Amino acid sequence: MSRTHPQSIHRFADLSELYAQMTATPEFRAAFGEPLELSIVEAGEPASDAEMPDPLAAQADCGGVIACIFDLLTDTRLEPFAAEIAWGFVNSFHFAAGKLERREDMLTSDLRELVRTPDMSEVYTRELEDKQLECQSVAEQRAAIETMRDFAAETYHALSGWPWSPARGSRTSAHSASQIDALDFLRARTLAARERHSPQGPVVVFSGPSVWHDHAAIFERLDAIHARIPSMTLVTTGQRSGADAIAAGWAARKDIKVPLVSFRLYGSGMKKAFDRNRKLLDLGPVEAVLCEGSGVQANLYQMLRKAGVPIHAFRKTDQAPDVALPRSRTGRAW
Repeated sequence: MSRTHPQSIHRFADLSELYAQMTATPEFRAAFGEPLELSIVEAGEPASDAEMPDPLAAQADCGGVIACIFDLLTDTRLEPFAAEIAWGFVNSFHFAAGKLERREDMLTSDLRELVRTPDMSEVYTRELEDKQLECQSVAEQRAAIETMRDFAAETYHALSGWPWSPARGSRTSAHSASQIDALDFLRARTLAARERHSPQGPVVVFSGPSVWHDHAAIFERLDAIHARIPSMTLVTTGQRSGADAIAAGWAARKDIKVPLVSFRLYGSGMKKAFDRNRKLLDLGPVEAVLCEGSGVQANLYQMLRKAGVPIHAFRKTDQAPDVALPRSRTGRAW
């Protein structure tokens, strides 16, 4: 993982901008400020009136734990590992949210089955009420942890220069751009199981090599497409460096917040890559942005062109010179 995003501005200035909002953002006030009157904290326990964490404290501490990692390791021989360790902290929130989401799905299914088989007995009524409260409690917990994860991810982005993305699975919440793993995306489009896992906007495909430095031209072209198609969903080929990472950074900008689908390659080999290209075409993209790379990008270009999809193509030689960022007297990139 790169120590510093080549185009990031002073990362601690970015962080101070995040903390300038410290009256607890609307997301934290919504997730923490008005809890259920009663909640089932753990499965099998009776309902209680246990309090939620304070919204402002939750927000400050979620950002602070990420900032502490960078503060501790910056300008030391361990600095190269700061982003990797901080990524793991954000991923811990994501892992916990995923477990709660799966439990919520299971409880919702149980609740739906109870509703389908009504019974006027007192036992049935109590079971229905308990199951509903348990489902609501888990949904409340999931929303709170997703909110903490999203703010920790914003702090990670500000300090590392790279948008946080999960190693596997989906990152979705009501308060952030959808960052959705391709398998979940396809499953949700087919089954329509959860509306928030199925962005409905026109698909714009993006693909490029893992080595690419010029972000300005990519940002400018995506800005132009977004101006024409504000409801777009950006689908990338999911590499965590180079052109795809630049496109993910564009989608994560606060003034954009475009749903992002990371269509990663599951498996290895050209056959798998070409199969993925066919699946990208099956999404019915309205436009595509391609950066010159390997035969994978060339094959995707040919398929999209044959299908009549408008393509914005960039050659490697089109890039602006790769100018290293100046460094402060402490050695930190500005």
